[in-house]
Parts: sequence; structure tokens; C-alpha cells
Amino acid sequence: MARLTLSKQPKKQRKAYFNAPLHKRQKLMTAPLSKELREKYGVKRLPVRKGDKVRVVRGDFRGTEGEVVRVDLRRYRIFIDGVVIEKADKTPVFRPIHPSKVEIIDLKLDDWRKKIIERRARPVEEEEEEEASEGEE
Repeated sequence: MARLTLSKQPKKQRKAYFNAPLHKRQKLMTAPLSKELREKYGVKRLPVRKGDKVRVVRGDFRGTEGEVVRVDLRRYRIFIDGVVIEKADKTPVFRPIHPSKVEIIDLKLDDWRKKIIERRARPVEEEEEEEASEGEE
């Protein structure tokens, strides 16, 4: 997770969290990958993006799967297709969900994301190769 401050004081932790710049907010919007994706890519978590398919794992909508419709960096929330509530006048509204309460089950891959996955997964692959070569000797 992105480190916002060196302080241990809760007051300063909260201040840094709520006043974080956009490039750090994006890193804070990470969600864990499903077990299948974790094994496939060798990455434990990635920032959630519009177009990803996610499963809600906590809260009233637990078990609901849907596509991320919008990412709100200002409020640290995501909006998922299928996770809606009704207002008093019966109009449906997306229910904001924190990204830590979902798991990514399908990634929207593009060049930028492929580079991120390659960069993060590299040390894991090298360690496995080293262990395999030591076992052969």
C-alpha cells in the first residue's frame, strides 16, 4: 500500500489519507485478486479500474458480481453494476462500495496494466527459478 506519512499518530494518518494527491489515491484504491488470477499473474492485488469485473465479499451485497461502472477517487469508492439501492421515489442509485470489500475476478487488460503485472510478478518468477535450479543440483 502507498505510504502517505511516516508518522504513527492517528491524527496525521487521517490527515494524510484525506488530503492525498490523486496519484497516491489511485494506489490506495487497490483490491485483492481472486485465487485464480493470483496464480495466473503472480500478483496479489491491483488498483481497481472501470471495466474490471468484481465480486463483493463484505456487506449487504455479499456475493454480488458485476462490472465496475465508475471509480470515485475523491470518496475512495467504486460503483458496481448490479449493486443498486432505491431512493424514496423508487429511482435506482448505485451503492458506493470501498474497494477493499471486493475481489477482482476478471481484469480489463491493457498495455499499462500488463507492464504493472510484469514488473510486480518478476521477483516471484526469479525466486521460483532459483529454487528449481538448486533442487536439480
